[in-house]
Amino acid sequence: MAIISTAGLARTFAAKSGPVEAVRGIDLTVEPGEILGFLGPNGAGKTTTLRMLTTLLPPTGGAATVAGCDLVRDPAGVRARIGYVAQSGGVDPQETVRDELVLQGRLYHLPKAEAAARAVELAADLGLTELLGRGTAALSGGQRRRLDIALGLVHRPAVLFLDEPTTGLDPASRADLWALVRSLRAEHGTTVFLTTHYLDEADALADRIVVVDKGVVVAEGTPAALKERYAGSPDATLQDAFLAITGRGPAPVDTAPVAV
Repeated sequence: MAIISTAGLARTFAAKSGPVEAVRGIDLTVEPGEILGFLGPNGAGKTTTLRMLTTLLPPTGGAATVAGCDLVRDPAGVRARIGYVAQSGGVDPQETVRDELVLQGRLYHLPKAEAAARAVELAADLGLTELLGRGTAALSGGQRRRLDIALGLVHRPAVLFLDEPTTGLDPASRADLWALVRSLRAEHGTTVFLTTHYLDEADALADRIVVVDKGVVVAEGTPAALKERYAGSPDATLQDAFLAITGRGPAPVDTAPVAV
């Protein structure tokens, strides 16, 4: 059974010039334990889709279930089962790293001792141990990003949504995050829904890629299948395939639907 399933998921915004269809009907499924790369050019609808799937924005059409909960009828159930790491974090600059992690655990109803232990565990996993007593205002951009990710993992979510997770990270921290994502799936069966503009990142991490443009899914498949179909060779780059799919590069080698 799919852990994420959408059918005709849509969002229309009102504007002075008339309705704006940001998402025009997204159909997708994500299997338990899958790492899905959700890609698209700016304005394609991926951020709106992500905000709907994480209950931050109600859909205006279609249906979806996330982690066994209906997106519209049971948004609290969805929120209890997912972790969400947004593009920009929201930590309190007056608090320490430890306090932020413990508070997040308490908000998810972890007992105080368990929340404290979980803070230590996550700090070790994300290279924050020596920073536990430091105020978040004194963290570098990369350190703050690692804290954002730790906060999304406190309650051991079934699905982790990562929105541009490595923005601002140096190469070593980026490699550490890739290793963490792989270990979450391997050790805990965590499903990861990843948006990124770094196509090498999607190529390295994703089991399957969904490309959206103009509010609809325009291609999906494994990275190798997309490169073969749209760029002519599995040895091509994912960027070559992406540019062809979205009409921002050479014409696709084969425009038939990808079935992988």
